Amino acid sequence: MKSLADVYPRRRGDPPGFLTYLGRKEAQKTRLRVIDYDEREVREYRPERVDEVLRFRESPGVSWIDVTGLGDTGALEEIGKGFGIHQLVLEDILNTSQRPKADLLEDYVFIVLKMIHYGREQSELDIEQVSLILGPGWVISFQEKEGDVFDPLRERIREGKGSVRGSGPDYLAYAIIDVLVDNYFLVLENLGEQIERLEDEVVQRPRESLMAGIHRYKRELLFLRKSTWPLREQLGGFLRDEHPLVTRSTVPYLRDLYEHTMQVIDTVETFRDMVSGLLEVYLSSMSNRMNEIMKVLTVIATIFIPLTFIAGVYGMNFRHMPELDVPWAYPAVLGFCLMVAGVMIVYFRRKKWL
Repeated sequence: MKSLADVYPRRRGDPPGFLTYLGRKEAQKTRLRVIDYDEREVREYRPERVDEVLRFRESPGVSWIDVTGLGDTGALEEIGKGFGIHQLVLEDILNTSQRPKADLLEDYVFIVLKMIHYGREQSELDIEQVSLILGPGWVISFQEKEGDVFDPLRERIREGKGSVRGSGPDYLAYAIIDVLVDNYFLVLENLGEQIERLEDEVVQRPRESLMAGIHRYKRELLFLRKSTWPLREQLGGFLRDEHPLVTRSTVPYLRDLYEHTMQVIDTVETFRDMVSGLLEVYLSSMSNRMNEIMKVLTVIATIFIPLTFIAGVYGMNFRHMPELDVPWAYPAVLGFCLMVAGVMIVYFRRKKWL
């Protein structure tokens, strides 16, 4: 089992355990939501103060404490003191650029995840850090802002569907991770449809504006890769290392979740290969298009070479040129030029250069 000194090395500049929000989004006001349940009933609360949630540490059932908005570092510090969470763990919760990980500590399990969904206004990935702390009888989740993908899980808890109500907090932590992984499939399905449409455009109507879309999807798939590969490692750690808070009955679910994560990773890698291939197809299509343009221009220039020669001969303005005195010389030369052009076009077609 890791020690806190191994898991949380000091950062340069700030003292260890210094709490400051390091997210990319504007910090939002901290809001609390509690779902306390057992097999018989579910109780939901919207506490206004942090001290109102501290009593759920000793609740006889399972308590899911959802903390939304990381702007109030004082509230997070109070939660940490009330639930025995180390200051360095709180520091990592506020640093939203953390790599997904799972640390099995002595009294609790600290998990960092990435919640990914498409933005409401623009069709682009919105990546948000979600931190989980699994303790004896409770799970605390920390989110950067309002809005998440956990509503189906909340409905299952309210309606008593599945095994959540009859299981412990470790199953609740698994269910939260499972919802996030299932949402990855929805994101990948949406992303796959967009990549297929982009592929059709690249093949049928290649144009320079498509390069922005290709680079955008490469960047989004890179973000997905960074979010899913560490998730595989942390689930593997759950399966390898034993912890008193993770019961044997939850291990098969974690193993199934591990397999789902591998499917997500395989899909991400497949899409990355597709987008890389799209870039090659685009460059090849543009090169072929340029070659076609150059071929047409070359044929036109080749046809005009003998015509330019003929026009140059009769444009030298020598005094003794017999053809200059013939009345029908001008139309004869024009006809000869047209005949030369026609013969060359027929020759190019037989050679399949046109």
